[in-house]
Amino acid sequence: MKELVSQTARKRAPEMDPLRLGTGWTPEDLEKPQIMVESTFGDSHPGSGHLDALVRAVCRGVADAGGRGARYFCTDICDGESQGTDGINYSLASREMIAGMIEIHAGATPFDGGVFIASCDKGLPGNLMGLARVNMPAVVVTGGVMSAGPDLLTLEQLGMYAAQYERGEIDMARLEWAKKNACPGCGACSFIGTASTMQIMSEAMGLSLPGSALLPAEGPDLIEQAYQAGRQAVRLALQGLRPSDIVTMDSLENAILVHAAISGSTNALLHLPAIAHELGVVIDGGTFDRLHRDARYLLDIRPTGRWPAEFFFYAGGVPAVMEQIRPVLRLDALTVTGQTLGENLEKLKSDGYYDRCERLLHQANEKYNLSLTREDIVRPWDKPLGTSGSVAVLKGNLAPEGAVIKHTACPREMFHAVLTARPFDSEEACLDAVLHHRVQKGDAVLIRYEGPQGSGMPEMFYTSEAISSDRELGRAIALITDGRFSGASTGPVIGHCSPEAQAGGPIALVEEGDLIEIDVPGRRLDIVGVAGERKTPEEIDQILSARRKLWQPKPRKYKGGVLRLFGEHAASPMKGAYLSFD
Repeated sequence: MKELVSQTARKRAPEMDPLRLGTGWTPEDLEKPQIMVESTFGDSHPGSGHLDALVRAVCRGVADAGGRGARYFCTDICDGESQGTDGINYSLASREMIAGMIEIHAGATPFDGGVFIASCDKGLPGNLMGLARVNMPAVVVTGGVMSAGPDLLTLEQLGMYAAQYERGEIDMARLEWAKKNACPGCGACSFIGTASTMQIMSEAMGLSLPGSALLPAEGPDLIEQAYQAGRQAVRLALQGLRPSDIVTMDSLENAILVHAAISGSTNALLHLPAIAHELGVVIDGGTFDRLHRDARYLLDIRPTGRWPAEFFFYAGGVPAVMEQIRPVLRLDALTVTGQTLGENLEKLKSDGYYDRCERLLHQANEKYNLSLTREDIVRPWDKPLGTSGSVAVLKGNLAPEGAVIKHTACPREMFHAVLTARPFDSEEACLDAVLHHRVQKGDAVLIRYEGPQGSGMPEMFYTSEAISSDRELGRAIALITDGRFSGASTGPVIGHCSPEAQAGGPIALVEEGDLIEIDVPGRRLDIVGVAGERKTPEEIDQILSARRKLWQPKPRKYKGGVLRLFGEHAASPMKGAYLSFD
């Protein structure tokens, strides 16, 4: 067997042993496989506040398998806590910084393998990018999901409550009730937002143990999964099985087909291409669009479905979804178990996995006074909620590189519409116009200069919630932006419009009164008129060419720090908005 990298490093650096001993290692520990245990633990938000217990369980598993774990931390931030402030501009950039710190941690001190623990929107993608970059044998532990609150309240509903209060439809007492009950404990928020989506994607790519995504965050099953991940990391270190052996085009396409089945967050179109890029695999928005076109949409979980995400695992989790879409999956894709996806699925059935899920579903039914079956949550293949996936990538003269819409969360009225442009150069200005009824039915509301180069690519969550929760506007206008949306967003919203305004994309050239045509089935997003009058495509090209000659980029919003670095080097959103130095 090839010598472990930790043992080679010990021979090259005589300081290594005494420094390890000074950290509390024993002489016997020095000889063992050395496993980096990286997490986003911190008191930053419910998705990371409980991860220290998982770190401890992982370290026990590593020790029991004959290894020595070393804890490393890079705490993530919470998009929810940053909403409504410029703090949200740091969100996507933080993904790059987390990946960078993992590169530094693993590159500065060689380890034989790793366990990477995270739960949420940018912490988990950042860890997935980081482990792909360092390409050490590794297992991912996802931090699970929080329970729903009373009346099955979940956090994504809070934007609706806030907009209703702003419009005078509910009183402060009702809003305060929602605030105090929407997050009853630790874990990812209980809907298929970006955090839940990326936990599912980690398992679907083969990087997490089977059946581990979206476990109850504060239950014994998650602790056991973390313990087993520690044991498996030692095995992988001795075998030399690396992420590059697992994350291939086949495994990524499996993940995208699962993404379609769960109606996953549009932010996966940023994260999966960025993770693939670290391993030299090229996927983009077109890959998602191709695979979603005929894919089955099966999951009846919020925000597009009826139930909180804690019910996902009770219905069988990722394996249950995969069993339903089994005919289209690459079952010979290798996974972190060292076995193929198909072998994992068979082993779960023989190990009683679904019986355990059924018992938990029964307990949840009793707790919430429900009578749900597994098929109420994960629909069978022949009884899908839809047969055209859940996202579409639209292209046209407004978005030559593409823009993304979650059509499962969009009213049918907006699938084909011609609307009047109302451009705004910031979300704040647009939100004020929406809340104070200065936006009318038939408008195409554009928020620009909010892409990665413009302001860091924040979420347009408050504006999307204000529109989707309005009974009239939610079915009669569209929101188009070069920014992005929360995984909780619903309604007629189109994001990632590329190229972005700061880079001179056509969205920067739109003027008040232009006509914007949306054609979801035809995958088109075009400027088709000026001042309310239809024009030919040739005339539109001439008009946009004339406007471009007069256009000047806005001064950069950030003059220094990580947001300047991110703004100067972020790739197109449709490629993943990773830092590019080409």
